[in-house]
Amino acid sequence: MKNNQRLRRLTLAALLLALAVVLGRFFVIPIPWTHGYINLCDAGILIAALLLGPAYGTAVGGFGGMFLDLLSGYPQYALFSLVAHGLEGLTTGYLGQRAGNRRGYQCLALVCGVVVMTLCYFFSDSFMYHTWMVGILSIGGNLLQGIIGGALALWLVPHLRKRMQ
Repeated sequence: MKNNQRLRRLTLAALLLALAVVLGRFFVIPIPWTHGYINLCDAGILIAALLLGPAYGTAVGGFGGMFLDLLSGYPQYALFSLVAHGLEGLTTGYLGQRAGNRRGYQCLALVCGVVVMTLCYFFSDSFMYHTWMVGILSIGGNLLQGIIGGALALWLVPHLRKRMQ
């Protein structure tokens, strides 16, 4: 029984990883001043983190963000996305696991995960373009991307939990 449950969780994580990449490719708004873009990959990452916990949230976040950048023509961001979205999934998964089914604490977990991702991209953009201004300009787009993904995750996770049981 334990192996069956483990296989189900791994399969769900793989599906959510694919979903994060597909959502990221389907909905793309370029941001010219940072050479980045806004997408919906955070929805898949945050759903995985809340449903499956920090380990799977980290894997789905890190690899989803990295694969998305490689497929989208932004290979210079791939390692930064591995770290930024991996830490987003880790933070959200860890805090979401502690929150259980309490909606308010899940919101807090999502907010913390999005803030971690935004800070990572702030530093990566500032580093890549050698100016703090690019990092500052990236904050709005990354927050918007995270908020939209978090709202979708908050809406879908209770329905998915019911279906999983």
